[in-house]
Amino acid sequence: MRITFKLYASLGAYLPAQAREHAVTLDVAPGTSADALVDRHGIPRALAHLVLRNGVYLAPEQRSLALAEGDTLAIWPPVAGG
Repeated sequence: MRITFKLYASLGAYLPAQAREHAVTLDVAPGTSADALVDRHGIPRALAHLVLRNGVYLAPEQRSLALAEGDTLAIWPPVAGG
């Protein structure tokens, strides 16, 4: 199945070279979860702070649920500042 994977801020360094504008289209196996994609791309889970599936926040306990065809997964690291 095909999904869009987006990484923002410092996480952009974990995207494949063919990524454009913070995003890449990936072919993944059915049953793939947000956690599986984080792990596959070598992103420390502590850095996957804000995770959205189709614009809806995924709490940490929801990140092991399977993604679906056409989903967009967007991830931001923790943000500091004031």
